[in-house]
Amino acid sequence: MIKKLIILLIIILPLDVFALTPEEIVKESQAVFFYKGQDFKTRVSMKLIGGSGQGRIRELTMIRKNYGDTGGQQKIFMYFFQPADVKDMTFMVYKYPAKDDDRWLFIPAVNMVKRISAQDKHSSFAGSDFTYEDISGRDVEDDTHEIKEAGRTLPIGNENRDCFVIKSTPRFPGGDYSYKLSYIDKDTFVPLKEEYFDRKGELYKIYTADEIKIIDGFPTVIKRTMKNLSSGHKTEVVLTKTNYNIGIEDNLFSERYLKQPPQKLIE
Repeated sequence: MIKKLIILLIIILPLDVFALTPEEIVKESQAVFFYKGQDFKTRVSMKLIGGSGQGRIRELTMIRKNYGDTGGQQKIFMYFFQPADVKDMTFMVYKYPAKDDDRWLFIPAVNMVKRISAQDKHSSFAGSDFTYEDISGRDVEDDTHEIKEAGRTLPIGNENRDCFVIKSTPRFPGGDYSYKLSYIDKDTFVPLKEEYFDRKGELYKIYTADEIKIIDGFPTVIKRTMKNLSSGHKTEVVLTKTNYNIGIEDNLFSERYLKQPPQKLIE
């Protein structure tokens, strides 16, 4: 009887369930979302919308360069164009495998480079609903992962996409969620939706990929939203002028350029 049941499950469940472990699915998803190409540059429009519906716009250029394979070292540089209170502000990340990232913020009003401590990685990034960790990513090994569903369908634009639903639970206390459900496209491994649950098990934050385009051969989420259900606040992000493999030089990622970024790169 048990043998027949196993055979029946193999027949009715998708082959992918047995082909990939949950850790492998999350790692593939991180590769697609955070590590595409050798380097990457994009113009970001970030709209911060309060519960009343009023919005504030932040515009910036984001540049990333990879060093090694997925999950390896990575460097990120951001320059803010507007509004006036953040103009010329810059942000830099050195991302490392299996240890805390280094993060720096240059505040032009006081001409000071501030080191962001590892404990602040769960804090809001530039007043948005994304955290510093949301921007640079989280190590796959920081969580345990399990497949909750292997055949969920999720509408994205005019399409219905088949997804894995992965539950990720932090291995150590101190995170900003007790667990997270990720809806990962089975064809592209793009994370289409993420649901964050607090320590009481209540859903409090939702990420959605609202529009995806193929750019330079890579599926790219060009519109995304993070919504805080507790506050009613949300942040909408749109990427434009996006390019991969443009030959970013290493010397960009330095304290010198935090204060005076090269104009040709941040345009």
